[in-house]
Amino acid sequence: DRNALAREFSRAEMSPVFRVNGTRDPGDATYKALAANNFADWTLKVDGMVPHPQQFSLAQLMAAPRRTQITRHDCVEGWSAIGEWSGVPLGLLLRRAGMSGNAKFVVFHCADSTGGIPYYESIDMIDAFHPQTILATHMNGGPLTVGHGAPLRLRVERQLGYKQAKYVMRIEARSTLAGLYGGKGGYWEDHRGYQWFAGV
Repeated sequence: DRNALAREFSRAEMSPVFRVNGTRDPGDATYKALAANNFADWTLKVDGMVPHPQQFSLAQLMAAPRRTQITRHDCVEGWSAIGEWSGVPLGLLLRRAGMSGNAKFVVFHCADSTGGIPYYESIDMIDAFHPQTILATHMNGGPLTVGHGAPLRLRVERQLGYKQAKYVMRIEARSTLAGLYGGKGGYWEDHRGYQWFAGV
């Protein structure tokens, strides 16, 4: 059932260490400048196939209704960890922007890149509006660190870790993934042959 909830855990079950994986710091000048100012000048764009494109500051996202959940992160490499995530439900932002009836996918454009290739990921509308799909600003009770994706990280709890895009800068609604980078819906899908839907 695509609408079923991922298991949630108690604080006593949280992992003592939640490793940093993937990019540890985007490293480019724009991101470094944003981080140096504690992301006060950072903005999230929501555009594409929406009638009312939006732009949100970090302060606005922090003031929005929030969800906190303790879930297990399962990595394709074989490790897992349980952590607490807090942030704004993605569906809330998408509803504010509106959504064309022709939009089928939500694409997350990120600040990091690998070998000069921009990192991106995508999910469908079922996951986009799932109640546990959030844009996390906090982890384990504190603001996200750079290593864990500050200032904003996708949590789509019923999929593997490589779908949990870090350093989210822009959210784009699209009718198709064709013509976007490698056309398979994500960096790992385009360049490593990973499956687009990575359900757990």
